Amino acid sequence: MSRIDETKPFVPVRIAVLTVSDTRGLSEDKSGDTLVQRLTDAGHRLADRKIIRDERAEIAAQLRAWCADPAIDVVISTGGTGLTGRDVTVEAHRDVYEKEIEAFATVFTIVSMQKIGTSAVQSRATGGVANGTYLFALPGSPGACKDAWDEILAAQFDYRHRPCNFVEIMPRLDEHLRRK
Repeated sequence: MSRIDETKPFVPVRIAVLTVSDTRGLSEDKSGDTLVQRLTDAGHRLADRKIIRDERAEIAAQLRAWCADPAIDVVISTGGTGLTGRDVTVEAHRDVYEKEIEAFATVFTIVSMQKIGTSAVQSRATGGVANGTYLFALPGSPGACKDAWDEILAAQFDYRHRPCNFVEIMPRLDEHLRRK
């Protein structure tokens, strides 16, 4: 079973938060606020924060820019994961991924089912890796952001979490780029 190994040090990671919305500004961004509060309360660093329109190319461009920034380890986006025509965040993420973390969507669905029942099928949360950076796309509700952070990401971004976690393999995420 998972646990925290108190003999290991906590290692903060640098996380950028991207809200995808055609209508929200910073003052109305409750989902982004939820993520920022949780990641900073956990001891991580907010590396950057932006709000961007529901435009696939713009979202992918921002993800690529943050993946190219050595001061950013993780990008978490919120919004645009639904089923409507304007929901293109998942497609933009997949345009950027080198590898998808398929189990993230599965675990997120399990967590969501416990909270919202079968409505969880309407979410297309996703996770992946590109250029040594973790990328996660979450639904645009504060509840979904809370659930994803509290039930999945908080443990996986804690270096002390056992039996394994995302932080311990971070130095090896881009090893294929260093091969000659």
